[in-house]
Amino acid sequence: MGVDIWAEPAIAGVLGLLLGSFLNVVIHRLPKMMEHQWAQEHAAFAADVDVHAPPTASTEKKTFNLWTPRSRCPSCGHVVQWYENIPVLSYLFLRGRCSACHVRISARYPLVEILTAALFAFCVHQWGLTPTGLAWCGFSAALVALAFIDWDTTLLPDDITLPLLWAGLLASAGRWIDVPLLASVTGAAAGYLSLWLVYWAFKLATGKEGMGYGDFKLFAALGAWFGWQALVPIILMSSVIGALVGIGLKIFNNLREGGYVPFGPFLVGAGLTAMVFGPNAILQTVLSLFGL
Repeated sequence: MGVDIWAEPAIAGVLGLLLGSFLNVVIHRLPKMMEHQWAQEHAAFAADVDVHAPPTASTEKKTFNLWTPRSRCPSCGHVVQWYENIPVLSYLFLRGRCSACHVRISARYPLVEILTAALFAFCVHQWGLTPTGLAWCGFSAALVALAFIDWDTTLLPDDITLPLLWAGLLASAGRWIDVPLLASVTGAAAGYLSLWLVYWAFKLATGKEGMGYGDFKLFAALGAWFGWQALVPIILMSSVIGALVGIGLKIFNNLREGGYVPFGPFLVGAGLTAMVFGPNAILQTVLSLFGL
């Protein structure tokens, strides 16, 4: 009986490890693909060339997407073989180094795989191998990718935030999540508009941009998944965590150039906390930090 209870979460955990390996590719390549597209559009605009026209011999370049080319060591160009790409195990077997040049591989690769596996196992343990459990697995995977992409590049790609928003609305409409459709739609609208208003108030007051439009879309997506009632707890927790991390980075002189700390990872952290413990638990935790 006890084995049966953990069989499905264990299967989900293995699938999470495999998807986590793919998320590492997404985290690394999707921003580069976006930058390449922007550069291509800028060059086409400057040269008055149709960017959607078929490539010519002078404009055609090597294909670069999530599937092509195969993963390589960024230091020596060694093509990663299949047995060097087994989640977590290959990293341990290689002792965290490239098999060709022995340059250290970032520990973040197995950490992303383990984090995704843990989230998948939790979702299936909580909701089973059901549409609800699978929906929250997809939610978790999207947030993991967004958090690391935003931390690295300060970008929150529309290719992830917008499908995440629509998935929340569809999950609500299909009753896969315990959020009424009206609350989901209202949450999406209120999430976007609230940060949009904060953005413009800050810009008018200081002349600077305090956040990007990707943050609006991510908060809208969280509103779609949790409903409008969860927006205040989520923004409170993400703000408190962001402030604490920002202060810590400043104390240890680890702030990036311009002193900017992306807000997306903290929204992600609050969103995952809301998934695991519930939005009300978030609010109680934040209030307890202030002795309320």
